[in-house]
Amino acid sequence: MSEDNVVYVGNKEVMSYVLAVTTQFNEGSDEVVIKARGRAISTAVDTAEVVRNRFLEDVEVEDIKISTETLENKEGGESNVSSMEIYLKRGN
Repeated sequence: MSEDNVVYVGNKEVMSYVLAVTTQFNEGSDEVVIKARGRAISTAVDTAEVVRNRFLEDVEVEDIKISTETLENKEGGESNVSSMEIYLKRGN
């Protein structure tokens, strides 16, 4: 999996990420990974569902990975942040 096939989800509108994922598939990718942390996880799920149900109906969720990442917070301490990777694959 190359880094080119990864869409990082942040604070933008869902349709911005839907466009990015759809573009990756239309440029010939067979698999795209949607990655998100913290509050952006719900946006990542929405992105995957909109892509699958409205734009590219031959795309399926191949795998979902969840984990916890430890990040340094503003006070210098550590905080745990949930992260998720959604693997989308184009069916044949």
